[in-house]
Amino acid sequence: MADLSVTICGLHFVSPLMPAAGPPTRDGAACIAAVAGGAAAIVSKTISLEPAQVPRPCISDVQVGMLNTELWSELTKEQWLEQEYSLAKATGVPLIVGLGYTAEQIAELAPMVRPFADALELSCHYIGNDLRPIQDTVRAAKKAVDVPVFVKMSPHPNIQDIAVAVEAAGADALVMINSFGPCMGIDVETGLPLMGSQSGYGWLSGRAIKALAVRCIFDAAHAVKIPIFGVGGVATGKDAAEMFMAGASAVQICTEAILKGPAIYGKIAGELNAFLDSHGYASVSDIQGLTLKKMQQRQFSTEATAPCVNKARCISCGKCVQSCPYQAIQLIEKKAFIDEQVCFGCGLCLSRCPVQAIRFPG
Repeated sequence: MADLSVTICGLHFVSPLMPAAGPPTRDGAACIAAVAGGAAAIVSKTISLEPAQVPRPCISDVQVGMLNTELWSELTKEQWLEQEYSLAKATGVPLIVGLGYTAEQIAELAPMVRPFADALELSCHYIGNDLRPIQDTVRAAKKAVDVPVFVKMSPHPNIQDIAVAVEAAGADALVMINSFGPCMGIDVETGLPLMGSQSGYGWLSGRAIKALAVRCIFDAAHAVKIPIFGVGGVATGKDAAEMFMAGASAVQICTEAILKGPAIYGKIAGELNAFLDSHGYASVSDIQGLTLKKMQQRQFSTEATAPCVNKARCISCGKCVQSCPYQAIQLIEKKAFIDEQVCFGCGLCLSRCPVQAIRFPG
């Protein structure tokens, strides 16, 4: 069995999987359920000075992901301080307290939550080109408390600039990414937006943003030395492995926990362990930043290379034949055959094959 434990900023986690701030940790009872389901830490739902007034409806499954107009906690800070944090703390796992949003608000809130917090996670949402406000929030938190301060980042195009600025301000780790938006979905039966916000807009999370999250993690890992918590679209152990390979040191899960319940943390941990074992990795640290290292050795080419088919593994499903945009694949004697003279080398068939019977040579 592979070693899934990680230590980040002095905090030890028995596995790298935990909730992201949101509905899965909406109160103390939900935090307890998350730990019972296999979460190795708690990231409590973000609080601010006043409870959020959330427009309803606020969450919708849009097949490729989830739209939401979720804000910070709808519970008062007093309820969290008097009841919910104590319940979360009693689970015995590290408690990362979510706070937002301005430097002034965080300076006031941070000392209040310090008795419960093993670390803080600052949620700053979308920012403009002026990076000073987000740096100010970090400095305010660092001045107010003596625990690690993590910063949750939205998927901006200039993610490296923001990551470097946040690190320079004193952040101990990054959390990326927040949901992407604004986006919109419409109920075609009523003609109304799926979200109850005044604009009808929501923010996209879940599987639809995983590739964006992986890119942001990969880019930030090039630019900073502090650890990164990967968030966005993790639904399986292989998703978690992908974020580690991009440069993450731990992984947070929100949308899949909403859809599948708190047992998802333990399920994904088991899948991650199985992946590591099957590939000969002794620990999760063995794959951390692996893609960064391999990219330095990779030889790029525009020459077409046809994939190879492992006929023993091929199950004759025909998915590769159906989706090949160059009509280079056919089933011969119930096995996939790739015409090397026609194949463009696009690689789509590799991701379409459900049993990994198609691979590039080498």
